[in-house]
Amino acid sequence: MNAEPSYAVVHVVDDDESFRQALTRLLRTAGYEVRPYASAGAFLLERQAGARGCLVLDMKMPGPSGLELQEALLRQNEMLPIIFLTGYGDIPRAVQALKAGAVDFLTKPVQRTALLAAVQTALTRDVARRATRDRVRESHTRLDSLTPREREVLAHVTEGKPNKWIAAELGTAERTVKAHRAQIMRKMGVSSVAELVHVTDELRFEEHRN
Repeated sequence: MNAEPSYAVVHVVDDDESFRQALTRLLRTAGYEVRPYASAGAFLLERQAGARGCLVLDMKMPGPSGLELQEALLRQNEMLPIIFLTGYGDIPRAVQALKAGAVDFLTKPVQRTALLAAVQTALTRDVARRATRDRVRESHTRLDSLTPREREVLAHVTEGKPNKWIAAELGTAERTVKAHRAQIMRKMGVSSVAELVHVTDELRFEEHRN
């Protein structure tokens, strides 16, 4: 698969050719870059890894269904936000899709305003997710630069322990702990303990989520 593009794309996956074409025209008229696909399989074969944008996906199609495509993307840790479309008022499937992270669930025929609002929400979510991912990657790199002793001090600092207690726990001088704290703050790129706690909490959350 190709490298990640630098622009957002709305990927439309629907086996109904006339509906797919109408949806593509509508979105292009609204100013979006659109790539249509006739099946989930076609999307998987043609998509670019880590593609920016969102996916407008038909729920029921021959071959892999929309839900099956969603499951496949989740297994691949794909971040692309999904808007589901269906001609059936299938509430249990809608709940399943939303619990798995879908942005919205719209029934056909789709109202223009509802679709465009959902696409904008999905694209906004995509930008936010990527910003978080990039921030976490940088934090991981910074964390990896800490020495083993600095990691020990970090664990105590983020638990709110005072320098004197940490020094006693680690069997070292308080001034040494202060020096380690200063190094940790510099390496992690933060200016306060509150920021340090936020960064470590975010790292733990992402590790647990993945």
